[in-house]
Amino acid sequence: MTIADTISRQWHMLRMIPRAPRKATVQALRHQLKGEGFDTTDRTIQRDLVALSARFPLINDEDHKPFGWSWAPDARAFDLPGLSVSEAMTWTLAEQYVSNLLPASVVGALKPQFRAAHHRLDVEPHPRRGGSWLNKVRSVPPTQPLLPPKILDEVQAVVSEALFLERQVEIDYRRRGSASVETWRVHPLALVQRGAVLYLHCRIGDYLDARNLPLHRIQRAVMLAGVAEPPPGHDMDAKAAHGIWHFGGGSALQVTLRFAREAGEHLFETPLAADQQIDEEGDSLIVRAVVADTPQLRWWLRGFGDGVEVLEPIELRREMSEVAARVVARYGDAA
Repeated sequence: MTIADTISRQWHMLRMIPRAPRKATVQALRHQLKGEGFDTTDRTIQRDLVALSARFPLINDEDHKPFGWSWAPDARAFDLPGLSVSEAMTWTLAEQYVSNLLPASVVGALKPQFRAAHHRLDVEPHPRRGGSWLNKVRSVPPTQPLLPPKILDEVQAVVSEALFLERQVEIDYRRRGSASVETWRVHPLALVQRGAVLYLHCRIGDYLDARNLPLHRIQRAVMLAGVAEPPPGHDMDAKAAHGIWHFGGGSALQVTLRFAREAGEHLFETPLAADQQIDEEGDSLIVRAVVADTPQLRWWLRGFGDGVEVLEPIELRREMSEVAARVVARYGDAA
């Protein structure tokens, strides 16, 4: 055990100790330290705490069980110039996966933390934890991966900043397939990452309904002084539950589906909805659930091929039958 290892362990321990009246037991500290890669004993931790209490305002409650250590209630705010391994990994993952959803000013302000996190993992001396852990964690799409479209940096910066400040934005928007742009005043409400595409959920002008605009189709963005105002009853969670991000109209659908067992068995562990019911019939699974009525639902069903049959509602069954007939007609020459 080197002096550097001892100092690192003690730094981590100081960060784990709460302010009174909360307290941390020696056993709890040992468990937390082990999670950070420091395998030590209760006796060593107790010895460290006694030594540290001579230089820091730490108090030991020996009168009330469970006995534990705290920062004194009147101790000055204190932080250590370093990150734990788990904190560094969290910062690094945040940089990878949520930076494009944060306002540009926030991302800029967080760059010192991102750099500190990378440095902390780079200097981690033990292969048991640290930077190598990041190479063992990936987020992969459950569908065919697509390359993301290019978003103008200045557009994303202005839109995210306006969203953060709740300000209106003037944009030049090019519809798909159009050679010209349209200038709109919009009320930014949310940024939504859907697969490879980042959408701006917003009101356009004085219209009360909200639209989803692919951010890569915005050619110019200028923040305005006006306040961005949401439509009446705006509720992001409710919209998500009703499938608005899957381009649905917000209506619900009671479906009954017959799955081949191998195609639908995953629904036991990843339900289609909170009210899902599954009945087993031989090699088939009958699945009943209330879901959002969206194009995404149709795409999902088509992906199972002959592994699923829509039993109800009859309108959806007829729709899927018509799609199947067109597919057969298109591939008829391959029969």
